[in-house]
Amino acid sequence: MANVKSYQMLIDGKWVNASNGAMFESINPTNGQVWSKVPEATETDVDDAVNAAHRAFSTGPWSKMTPTERGKCLRKLGDLLAEKSEPLGRTESVDTGKMLKETRWQAKYIAEFFHFYAGCADKISGETLPIDKPDLFVFTNREPLGVVAAIVPWNSQLFLVAVKVGPALAAGNTIVLKASEHASAAMLEFGELVAEAGFPPGVVNIVTGHGEPCGKALTSHPLVARISFTGGPNAARHVLYNSAENFAEVSLELGGKSPFIVFDDANIESAVNGSVAGIFGAAGQSCVAGSRLYLHEDIADEFLERMVAIAKDIRIGDPLLEETQMGPLCTIGQLENIEKEVSQAIEEGGQILHGGKRPENFEGLFYEPTIISCASQNMKIVDTELFGPVLSVLKFRTEEEVIGLANDTVHGLAAGIFTRDSARSLRMAKAVRAGIVWVNTYRVVSPIAEFGGIKGSGYGRESGFQAMHDYTRPKTIWMNTSDEPFGNPFVMR
Repeated sequence: MANVKSYQMLIDGKWVNASNGAMFESINPTNGQVWSKVPEATETDVDDAVNAAHRAFSTGPWSKMTPTERGKCLRKLGDLLAEKSEPLGRTESVDTGKMLKETRWQAKYIAEFFHFYAGCADKISGETLPIDKPDLFVFTNREPLGVVAAIVPWNSQLFLVAVKVGPALAAGNTIVLKASEHASAAMLEFGELVAEAGFPPGVVNIVTGHGEPCGKALTSHPLVARISFTGGPNAARHVLYNSAENFAEVSLELGGKSPFIVFDDANIESAVNGSVAGIFGAAGQSCVAGSRLYLHEDIADEFLERMVAIAKDIRIGDPLLEETQMGPLCTIGQLENIEKEVSQAIEEGGQILHGGKRPENFEGLFYEPTIISCASQNMKIVDTELFGPVLSVLKFRTEEEVIGLANDTVHGLAAGIFTRDSARSLRMAKAVRAGIVWVNTYRVVSPIAEFGGIKGSGYGRESGFQAMHDYTRPKTIWMNTSDEPFGNPFVMR
């Protein structure tokens, strides 16, 4: 315990402990050891954070800064993220088990998101309206909402911070971030860059804690105007229930069970590599993981032979080592749930083509890259998000059949389609019910492109310029340009 690091929360520009001194431990999933301690926020702490954000929004100095000045702060924050990508990535890898190669790259790439929104800050505008009445000039302004509550999960937390914080701050809002109780460290270290970037106290606040009382107090707070939530559907239901207290606007990104469809004319090497990246990248701990693989029956055997060969050679180990290709899962709950679901899949007729168990001689939360040939679409595992390196495989014969299989899900976040037929790719992209469709590629993002889901994967969109509109609301202003006195209201003409 001598090397355990203690963190503090960021509230009103100050680093503070929980008001009652409570802390909770964070486990390094690679070795199962406690490596850090984080404050357990109370309702009082959350209230302090929201009030600090409200003051910064309502009385300044944030509200008195021009959009161009806000953009300069965001650009500086992006520059600092790029400079600090190595230590930020290392912290995230220790805390979550994600590969350093990925976390380091991601921390550096999300600088582009802050740069993008820095440029968007002074591009929000209203419009003049060709009103149907004489002597009236009518126009709209888009105004910030106020305090934004952003709840971010442990996986890809810096990326998810960027797509929430970037547009919210560029539009003139202030924000209270709630870090995941499973891995808070990287977000707290991100907070150290906020003051250095020139943001006034209270503009960005970061609290840590569990759903009760921290999450509940934040999402039901009367001064919160918008809630941006990324996480699971059960927690989302609590968020929606809590928002009834403040009528805050809500957006939800709830993960998925994304179909990865490969037709018989596809470039098999490209499709195999795309599928491997889609399910075994980040150990499958991605909301857009391509965890349902649909293979045309004519190429299924060759495809699986190649994929199993790659899966067998994946190097599992310490995520901080450059030679490692797949690290551990983040929590013991994930590991135990995957074991339960894989066991049930076998009972339902699933065949393990590779993996299906914890690897030998590892003390951390590791699970082998697993490929399961499924007996039918009705198996529970086919539509259950596992958040781990487990792939469900089914075969199909026709385009119409696979559209039905792909859409037979409660989820609707992402989909992948591999085919050389451009007309088919367009038909499929239109027919598959998902918020994101990748064709002959997978799991790529950009600050310019929106993402989000439908159905059980939530609603609302993040990233892209449209997100700026989601963090503002229009105000309509009517101006009478006539010098004539206002008419008698009781005389109708």
